[in-house]
Amino acid sequence: MSQDFLAPLRALPHLRVDFIERVPEMPMDADRDEAMRRLRAHHTAAVETLGFSPQHWWRAEQVHGAEVAIAGESPTILAPDGLPVVAGVDGLITAQPGLALAIYVADCGAVWLADRVNGAHGLLHSGKKGTEGNILGRAVALMQERFGSRPQDLVGVLGPCIRPPHYEVDFAAEIVRQAAAAGVGDFHDCKTCTASDLHRFYSYRKELGRTGRMMALIGSLPHS
Repeated sequence: MSQDFLAPLRALPHLRVDFIERVPEMPMDADRDEAMRRLRAHHTAAVETLGFSPQHWWRAEQVHGAEVAIAGESPTILAPDGLPVVAGVDGLITAQPGLALAIYVADCGAVWLADRVNGAHGLLHSGKKGTEGNILGRAVALMQERFGSRPQDLVGVLGPCIRPPHYEVDFAAEIVRQAAAAGVGDFHDCKTCTASDLHRFYSYRKELGRTGRMMALIGSLPHS
């Protein structure tokens, strides 16, 4: 399936990104924890395919908030699927090569960020609540503070998420506005609705909560 919306990120040297869509052959009439357990092996394989070790796979707990943490420096807890997550956050950033950052979505927006100059990058879970808290703006500010990233050097992408008329709140449009307000130099919205294509995507709202999760990935491979 075409994922041309990730092309601006894939053009950056050493950066690896992906978006793991619906797994058609896997039954997903289950709650979130069971769905994540069923998808674990498939998602682990995707991390390895990008060239990263599962031991260096960093995930956010995703509490529908706006907190952002530094992957590789933050303490973790064990999630119900048996893998660690950084507690209390919905975004991860790093400037360290060799780490795979992951965010899971099923209507909320995954936002990729990458500094084309210094190699810092991040991944955010921005649904209705995270967008209300301006998680994107907070991530940009933290990348400035911790890694010296200039907003004009950032490339950003908003992936598939639920949009009107399937959802009454157009948080995707707000994410685009927030990117402009934060000064992100090159921001792209894929303009794709998850609830409009259940062959490709999981939709929490359309499937009444009993569905799987797509996985967004980003990481930078060490320079050879």
